[in-house]
Amino acid sequence: MCGRTSLFAPQSVVQARFDATADQPLEPRYNIAPREDLAVVRNDAPDTIDLLEWGLIPSWVDDPDGAPQPINARAETVTEKPTFAEAFERRRCLVLADGFYEWRDTRGGSQPYRVERVDGEPFAMAGLFERWESGEQVKETVTVVTTEPNAVVEPLHDRMAAVLDPDEEATWLSNADPETHQGLLEPSPAEQWQSYPISTRVNDPTNDDPGVIEKVTPDRQTGLGDFE
Repeated sequence: MCGRTSLFAPQSVVQARFDATADQPLEPRYNIAPREDLAVVRNDAPDTIDLLEWGLIPSWVDDPDGAPQPINARAETVTEKPTFAEAFERRRCLVLADGFYEWRDTRGGSQPYRVERVDGEPFAMAGLFERWESGEQVKETVTVVTTEPNAVVEPLHDRMAAVLDPDEEATWLSNADPETHQGLLEPSPAEQWQSYPISTRVNDPTNDDPGVIEKVTPDRQTGLGDFE
């Protein structure tokens, strides 16, 4: 799954990377949790970076406050599940990030890891978005599509975000056929990625500062020496 992410690259860098302009300031975020805002580029506004709440609410639900808000959609079933099928067909987006976090169970507890590109550059995860509205109440939400893990993420979790190659991003946003879109949802090449252990400060979403991404040495008794 993808349940915690970050985007702290300068706004100018993000805008240049995705050739889009932020409609609100992009504050540095080191520890973004579900129900908080993710930066996205939508297929209906490819020149704009929007902020949408993380946790999808389909437009057809009666009560958004009582509805589940899935933060992830499985690539293998995204065309079949009623919660995601229409969004997959019509409302795709790039979810912008420069890293994400996974936790590995060990004898000493749950050890968090940061996963990022080797070059440290921002990247785009495949996403789906929705707009729910009733009268003056409007909720715009997003979910991240996940796929099988690559060799970097596999020791940490059995799923990872479907990260698009830069030359695939425009296709994901385009009106291509569903088979083409689903074909993009493959694990990102492992050689482009790295992971390293970080402190358990990341467990608390209120810790949202550069200290979250600092590398630590796990306790030897956890048996994580091979991941240092």
